[in-house]
Amino acid sequence: MANGVIMLCFLVLTFSGHYMVVASDPKPLQDFCVADLTSSARVNGVPCKDPSLAQANDFSFSGLHISGNTSNAVGSKVTPVGVTQLPGLNTLGISLVRIDYAPWGLNPPHTHPRATEIITVLEGSLLVGFVTSNPDNRLISKILYKGDVFVFPIGLVHFQQNVGNVNAVAIAGLSSQNPGVITIANTVFGSNPSIANDLLAKAFQVDKTIIDQIQGMF
Repeated sequence: MANGVIMLCFLVLTFSGHYMVVASDPKPLQDFCVADLTSSARVNGVPCKDPSLAQANDFSFSGLHISGNTSNAVGSKVTPVGVTQLPGLNTLGISLVRIDYAPWGLNPPHTHPRATEIITVLEGSLLVGFVTSNPDNRLISKILYKGDVFVFPIGLVHFQQNVGNVNAVAIAGLSSQNPGVITIANTVFGSNPSIANDLLAKAFQVDKTIIDQIQGMF
């Protein structure tokens, strides 16, 4: 009986392992796959161009030394370096952003559905934080200074705010070539068509006139 149980466990583990091997492909199957941004093919990612046509420029990007324009409602600007800017990133599972913040500027609460983010402060000081998932909804937050690093786990709502009277700059790496961005306020109050105001009023426990006012801002 004991031998039978051991054999059953062995078979389960063997076939489970085999399933995991054939069901996913976490790594590229070639040296690189430079994105063909002119292709109209529909794939989960971007089609590759002929590798023999790859050039050094496909793997480099210039421009992160340029300050972003923070003259907007939230006082921040995200400059991405993804596949569109750097075609050689295609299939490699990483991307990069520069974030500029005006004094007291904010990168509003948002999530990246496909990526963990790691951020380092180059100039200034930032209040950063993320909120854990239900039911705890625990805020984990601290102030970062030049050279400090912080990580935002994949999918969790997070934010940064400049807490100084001078401009701040940060660089962030993301564990996806296309991490996606869901800005909470824009998504909830700026959807097209709009989410019904009575639904949002009940969700946020406020009067519908307040919801109408907020939706009008987006």
